[in-house]
Order: sequence, then C-alpha cells, then structure tokens
Amino acid sequence: MFMKIPLFYNKVIKGGDRMENILLIENITKYYGNKTNITKALNNISLKVERGEFVAIMGASGSGKTTLLNVISTIDKVTAGHIYIDGKDITKLKGEKLRQHRRNIQMVFQDPTTAFNPKMKVKDIICEPLLNFGLIKKGEKEEVAKKYLEMVELPAEFMDRYPHNMSGGQRQRIGIARALVLDPEVLILDESTSALDVSIQKNIIDLINKIQKERNLTIGFVCHDIALVTETSHTVAVMYLGNIVEILPGHKLSKLAMHPYTKALMSAVFDLNMDFSQPIEEINNDISNKIDNINACPFRDRCDCAIELCSRRMPGLKKVSEGHYVACHLDFTV
Repeated sequence: MFMKIPLFYNKVIKGGDRMENILLIENITKYYGNKTNITKALNNISLKVERGEFVAIMGASGSGKTTLLNVISTIDKVTAGHIYIDGKDITKLKGEKLRQHRRNIQMVFQDPTTAFNPKMKVKDIICEPLLNFGLIKKGEKEEVAKKYLEMVELPAEFMDRYPHNMSGGQRQRIGIARALVLDPEVLILDESTSALDVSIQKNIIDLINKIQKERNLTIGFVCHDIALVTETSHTVAVMYLGNIVEILPGHKLSKLAMHPYTKALMSAVFDLNMDFSQPIEEINNDISNKIDNINACPFRDRCDCAIELCSRRMPGLKKVSEGHYVACHLDFTV
C-alpha cells in the first residue's frame, strides 16, 4: 500500500567533506519591496543543523524568524545565499525538482485551520499530500489515516470528522499527522503551540519529542516561550533584526547567555526563584536602525554595552565554547 518516499542521501556539502549536517545555510539574505522601498528581512544568515537535531529559533517579533523558516521550507525564495539540505542546494531547484524536494521538508503552522479545507474530512486532509504525489490510491485512505491518527494519539473515528468539530489541540495533532505523512526528514514548526493552553502545549510538545526520537527527525522550531525552548531544544539560535546574534545549547540558555540582547530577553522572564530585589533589565530606545547599515551592529543603539567599534563594524559569530557562538565585539573569552 503506502510507499516509503525515497530521500536524498548525498552527504557531500562542499569540498568533498562528509558531514552529518542535514541542513547548511550559507550567507542567506532576503529583501522585500522594490528599489525605492527595500526591507532587508534576513542579513547574511549562516547556520548548520545536524541530522536529528531540535533547533529553536527565538527573538522578538520582526526579527526574521518566520522569514528564515519560509526560505528553508521554500515557501519563499532567498535574495542571495545558499541552502543545502542533505547536500542539495535547494535554492537552485525549480519546477518538478522543487516539487519533489518539498516532500522531504514539511511545515506545521501556528493555526492549522488556515491550512485545512473546512469541507474536507480528517482522513482526506491527512491523505491529500499522498494523493497529490500519487503514492496511494483513494481506497487506501482509511488505512493510512488510521495509522497516522494513532501516531498522533487520536482515535480512529476522528477520520470522519471535520476540522470545526475538534479542539485546537486536536487540530494541531492533525496538522502534525498531515506533515508527517510524506515521511520528511525535516519538520518546521512555526509557533505551533503558541495559540494553545499551557496544558495542551505540553501534550503537543511531548508528542513532537516522542516522534522526533522515534524518527530521528530534524526540527526547526520558532517559539517565544523561553522555558519551552530551554526544555526541548538541543540548540537555540537567537535572532535580532534579521541577524543571528547568538547560538548556544538549549540547556545553557538560562544561565550562560552572553549577548546583551539575549541576556535582556532572559532577564524579562518571570521565575518564582528570581531575585525580586533586582530590577528587570530593559532594552532601551526604539528600534531606530533598520538592517540597512551592514557595517554596524544592529543592536548598537539599544545596547548599554555598546562601544565605538559597534557603529562601524558588524560583529561576526565568534566561538566562545563548544557549541556556543556570539556575534558581539565584547570579549567573552572563557
């Protein structure tokens, strides 16, 4: 019945190096607008993600998180740069090759109902991608739907329901089932739990963690919940105005964040064990500098630690310890 989709297994990224990096982002830039009104949403982004890694992307609204996920998932095109998935440069794919590639990377949205046809039953929603690629026959829908409903811990009778007959958490599980049905290697989650109650959030995250371990899935996760990011992610990439300003292991986020922006984000998190005698660190000033000055630090006007160099040179990501990189002119040598 259900055919397992062939995946890409070319591990050679560049220069003959064999790598376990399933995702390699090189110098990605993304512009929107026209010649007279250009917005730079991503500014020379580079990132490596290993197979089976759970990577969280965090930062304030407008920092470029969703744009980054959109270009990775090919919903949007890059202006410059390259994205390699299993060694294949997906920025060069077009037509049928691009369509076939999209089977290998799937996305779960914040509100799954926006991706559902309200007139379709759950079994049709789950199996639609398989039918589009000719991987199953219509008569096999119920068997496949039952399998994937079981995977996301929903009863088989849900296959005959419509989206409006389910709760938000149940719809999100259907969105996950639909994303997994093509057996992707990369799963993109764009704030997929933010609209859910806290208890439901935990259930969905537990489900995602379980599936991730069973399938060795690589997951990219946009999230504003710092506690959730710390608990679930192997790696955290912190973004500010289209730049990655810090990359560090998830379990180190709360204690070892070094970039002034990341530290300010952490300072604003409420914790029952926090020292209430200490003031919450504020991020001063409005965002006055868009990312139109590539020769300066984007955070300079809001940073209490800014030095003269910040106004004339963009800091690159520097390694400060294993798996920890900071884009700042300050000395973080440990």
